[in-house]
Amino acid sequence: MPPQDDWLSAAEVMRLASMRFEKRRADWRIGRWTAKAAIAAHMGIPALCGSLREIELRPEPLGAPVAWVGNARAPFRISLSHRGGVAVCAISGAGVELGCDVELVEPRSANFIDDYFTPAEHAFLDRAPAVERPQTIALLWSAKESALKALRVGLRLDLRELAVSIPGNASPATRADPWRAFRISCGPRVFDGWWRADGPLVYTVVAAPPSAAPSMLEVCSAVMTCPI
Repeated sequence: MPPQDDWLSAAEVMRLASMRFEKRRADWRIGRWTAKAAIAAHMGIPALCGSLREIELRPEPLGAPVAWVGNARAPFRISLSHRGGVAVCAISGAGVELGCDVELVEPRSANFIDDYFTPAEHAFLDRAPAVERPQTIALLWSAKESALKALRVGLRLDLRELAVSIPGNASPATRADPWRAFRISCGPRVFDGWWRADGPLVYTVVAAPPSAAPSMLEVCSAVMTCPI
């Protein structure tokens, strides 16, 4: 990311200045940079500081981000997630319920699994090979986080109300098509989802109504500059 903040809007500069803790500031900046770069690519405009200043993410009353370009609300929906110095932004048409998440594969306690996973998800974990268990836990958790964002409720539901179903006969991921399917339901609400692994990270995206598997412009570490 650029070391300066001249790609932020005036309101975003004020928001950043109000944050006391450096980690929170860093996470917020990488999320905003990723979202603005994704929106610029989606709109076909150059990712220059002047253009990015015109793009602003504003929170809805429950905290979900909404993109504004200039003084107009953007005609598309976004979802944003960041973890461990990595951020991801998903963009869809305005009529799509959308959520995305990125999670770190790491050990989780038995209490964590009991608190957040359904009996069927417990059984799915029990069938997973031991070496795949941490990634499977990260996948289930990330899928629930994505669905909460699509529902635009945040962590206001008991996550055991969200039930993840992962096909046992799904085609394996390939370099050409790294996304694999799952489904997640919350009562009568059902979202189609896709997930992919990238090193120590798991990405998930959910949408309703369903669409084709997501396309990702780039998954990499990069040093980017922001010329005026």
